[in-house]
Amino acid sequence: MADRRAPGAGVAAPARRDASAGRPGRLAGAGGPDPGTTQLEGRHPVLEALRAGRPLRKLVVSRAAAGSAALREVIAEARRRGVPVHEVSPDVLARLARTRTPQGVIAYAAVRETVDVDALLEIARSRGEAPFVVVLDGVEDPGNLGAILRAADATGVHGVVIPRWRAVGLTPAVAAASAGAVEYVAVAAAASPAQVVERLKRAGLWVVGADPAAAQVLYEAPLRPPIAVVIGGEGRGLSRLVRERCDLLVRIPMYGRVASLNAAVAAALVLYEVRRQMRQAAPAPAGGSLPVGAGAGTTASAAAPRA
Repeated sequence: MADRRAPGAGVAAPARRDASAGRPGRLAGAGGPDPGTTQLEGRHPVLEALRAGRPLRKLVVSRAAAGSAALREVIAEARRRGVPVHEVSPDVLARLARTRTPQGVIAYAAVRETVDVDALLEIARSRGEAPFVVVLDGVEDPGNLGAILRAADATGVHGVVIPRWRAVGLTPAVAAASAGAVEYVAVAAAASPAQVVERLKRAGLWVVGADPAAAQVLYEAPLRPPIAVVIGGEGRGLSRLVRERCDLLVRIPMYGRVASLNAAVAAALVLYEVRRQMRQAAPAPAGGSLPVGAGAGTTASAAAPRA
């Protein structure tokens, strides 16, 4: 694997111990975030942020967990990249944490900026692939957003669009639930999901919404890029304006007694169905499986391509 260390990385920063067990904000060098910073909590999110080369200002680790194998890997990676590491007592770490499971480590990083929708399309163009995008219509649960980002990374999505208001943003809980995927998936913020749908349609994408009441079954629908998959919010699903603007609505067949799946599970199923159809459309190279981007190319959905 290529060395992605920043210039000057590799100088070991000595771990600093807190001088008191007082209020977290009074700890020398190990207090809460300064203005313009955000917290990442948990071993996987912090380790993936380090591996992705995201600039981190410091790590705060629990003295009780610092000797564990999992946390030693995080600390070693931080020191390789010149990120200061501060050891504190478990009680202090618990007071600093914003989630219930910091797993002994908190990282402070510059607030991650979102991009605009056009940047997601540019990512696809730069890879020579047809756009594969997810649009979220009011997802409010951090666990769901994190899991959707994780599924988006796993299926090779070029980016995810979230509403700017009345929805969850890129919080520490989202980063933790994404298991580090937030570091690799481009996220755009927009004022109106309905306007985003119109913008993507003008760009030539086929817009498919997941709706439990749809007549079309997911596995019988044409779902190949260029495509935007729209997932509704918890409880209410797709808003009327978004539903009316979708080219196609699909439903996931249910064989039990519950009427629907949560947003993250529904998103994962739809995204993997898109990936399955992409794989079917492109012959696999001899002696190996398809790379993540294979099958996208410039292939449109089975419906008539947009002008």
